[in-house]
Amino acid sequence: MELNTNKKTNYRWIVCGFLWVAVAVNYVDRTALSAATPIIMKEFNIDGTEMGIIMAAFFWAYALLQVPMGYIADKFGQRIVYSIAVAWWSIAQICIAVCSSLFGFVTARLFLGVGEAGSYPCNVGVVSKWFPKHERSRATAIFDSASKFGNAFAMPVVVGLITMFTWHAPFLIFGAIGIVWAILWWFFYNDPRKSKYTNKAEVDYIEQDGSAVIEDVDSKPAMKWYQLLKYRNVQAMCLGFFILNYILYFFITWFPTYLVEERGMQFSQMGMAASVPFIAAVCGSLIAGVLADKLLMKGWSVTRTRKTLLVIGILLATSVGFAAFVESNVIVIALLAVANFGCAVTGAMQWCLASDVAPKNMSSQLAGIQNCVANFGGVASPIVAGAILSATNSFQIALYTYGITAVIGALIYGCYLGKIEQIKVPEK
Repeated sequence: MELNTNKKTNYRWIVCGFLWVAVAVNYVDRTALSAATPIIMKEFNIDGTEMGIIMAAFFWAYALLQVPMGYIADKFGQRIVYSIAVAWWSIAQICIAVCSSLFGFVTARLFLGVGEAGSYPCNVGVVSKWFPKHERSRATAIFDSASKFGNAFAMPVVVGLITMFTWHAPFLIFGAIGIVWAILWWFFYNDPRKSKYTNKAEVDYIEQDGSAVIEDVDSKPAMKWYQLLKYRNVQAMCLGFFILNYILYFFITWFPTYLVEERGMQFSQMGMAASVPFIAAVCGSLIAGVLADKLLMKGWSVTRTRKTLLVIGILLATSVGFAAFVESNVIVIALLAVANFGCAVTGAMQWCLASDVAPKNMSSQLAGIQNCVANFGGVASPIVAGAILSATNSFQIALYTYGITAVIGALIYGCYLGKIEQIKVPEK
């Protein structure tokens, strides 16, 4: 394929589109079980405790495999690892459609978590190779917005498929879509210098500021993955992300129940209302990405840019606590939309930090470390909220805790997170 060597190609944005689709499919696959749960429980006589075990199986595998998947992605490259990861989780998704026992569902969900654990670490590694520093915010925000898109729009699509066909349909259809994606990724993706779809002008543009990870040049990790944990910025990233996920998982788990049980919404009304904060999150992620890159182009330092948006975003998330004092459902939805918007702003910058801070050839590993810690925040969130609900028969105190937690997050990002720069490893 002959490429114009004078005019810069822009294949990196096609690569970014691939990342967006992968994350969108990832989140639809997670949502499918939630939509099908009532039917599956009735058909196979599965009780609430057993269904809880089935759901939790995914998150344990997903969280614990983050670091290993990041290491594998950095060592063997995102081309082969991402293809295998997406094909793996897509086959697991298809297998769910043919399960008929508790053991079968738990096993399939475990394997789904194993495969999906590779998504975000691979995405961060790809962005570190394909984008110069002043474009990484946009690229990261684009692929991260797919998770919000999935939460906002996946449920009606999945429910529609179940209504039109059977509960098996979304698992089979989206599993097949994932396999197609894995094949296309293998054929159309490679690192910038090896890609058939880039020219020298684009490669030079990507590498212009010296921040891009170059395959074969940076082939050896700078240190062991666990040694990253001794650095203050890595600790701040993990703690901040833990808090961010603690807040976010309210929206992913208890939010629909809160609207129905505590706010008195009808189920059909809740469906539309629940999508508003996620639509706001899509906007927050994209706005943060564009704004961050513009600030960097205007001369703001990486530290000033990232920390400003991290702190502003997490402070906006404190509005979830104010919802406990409001009677109007309209205002409550508005406050929660602001909170989720703020979480998305912080989330977009959080994912940029892995590329900004990681030593050579360790972007995927650092992304895996912070996402591992963050997902335990996600596991803790619904448990704490559920315990508070059982004890008080209300979400009010739980909402207070989310608001207070956001303030703690602002202090971590504002005070404990230091100068944002690549970790330099002393030469031996």
